[in-house]
Amino acid sequence: MDYRHLGRSGLIISEIAYGNWLTHGSQVEEDAAAACVGAALESGITSFDTADVYAQTRAESVLGRALKGERREGLEIFTKVFWPTGPGHNDRGLSRKHIMESINGSLRRLQTDYVDLYQAHRYDLFTPLEETMEAFADIVHAGKAHYIGVSEWTADQIRRAHGLARELRVPLVSNQPQYSALWRIIEGEVVPTCEELGLGQVVFSPIAQGVLTGKYKPGEQPPEGSRATDDKGGANMISRFLKDELLERVQRLQPLAAEVDLTLAQLAVAWVLQNPNVSAAIVGASSPQQVKENAKAAGVKLDADLMGRIEEILEPVAVTDPKRVYDNVPTQRP
Repeated sequence: MDYRHLGRSGLIISEIAYGNWLTHGSQVEEDAAAACVGAALESGITSFDTADVYAQTRAESVLGRALKGERREGLEIFTKVFWPTGPGHNDRGLSRKHIMESINGSLRRLQTDYVDLYQAHRYDLFTPLEETMEAFADIVHAGKAHYIGVSEWTADQIRRAHGLARELRVPLVSNQPQYSALWRIIEGEVVPTCEELGLGQVVFSPIAQGVLTGKYKPGEQPPEGSRATDDKGGANMISRFLKDELLERVQRLQPLAAEVDLTLAQLAVAWVLQNPNVSAAIVGASSPQQVKENAKAAGVKLDADLMGRIEEILEPVAVTDPKRVYDNVPTQRP
């Protein structure tokens, strides 16, 4: 495993992080989830990403139990707040009330006194940014989180939050966006802004929800048990990529991966790690073997010629419009 600084902070994280969105407490039973966490630790992964909303808070609890007994100082645990975690009108968003109550719930479920990174899961148009950032600052000053970050925010929103974080003397160090060789919308505006301000990207879905593994074939039905057949959320997320032209181009990457002795999934993870603003790529898994295979993408260097040939194949089907970042800002209260 290789390790990188999270942005320009002093925090060092594993460049492959293990995430449990759509798996722990949902697709994957607890014994299997614990085995995946064990495989991650064996592979040198020290960074673990979750959120209070995953599996309606169950994912945090599963991760907390799986990590119990591990040396806390040797781990970097990330979680998030924004989406509804209960039926009440204050059980959502980035109000001071919800943030303060959510951090306590997350710490209880994760069985820890603090998280290393506490992230705003989306931007809240219905709460003053000053209120949100002051609440985050109080959490940091209380020792309940060491660093703060955001997820799927626009460049302008990140810039405003960074200014407030400096005034409040708290370290805003990261953004967590979706990023893959097929979904590149952060490259135009978000990445340059984060490079300027010192934030690193902790990217999710580097394998495009499994499409970049090559297991989805043009003209064929998705394999049974795959994410495309998961009615708990996975199928909705992956549907945008299940087009024959796109799937045919993914198949054309197979010989390129073979050239560098990688699987297609490893090539996809290695591809995002070539971006110097990416601090870590989050991988999920339903089996320990998947974790170990994905972790082999750590430390891989892809030369300019190979990167150019990947670009040539995927450019016609990759989404690059930087304005698509705004699609991720909820326009209605969650």
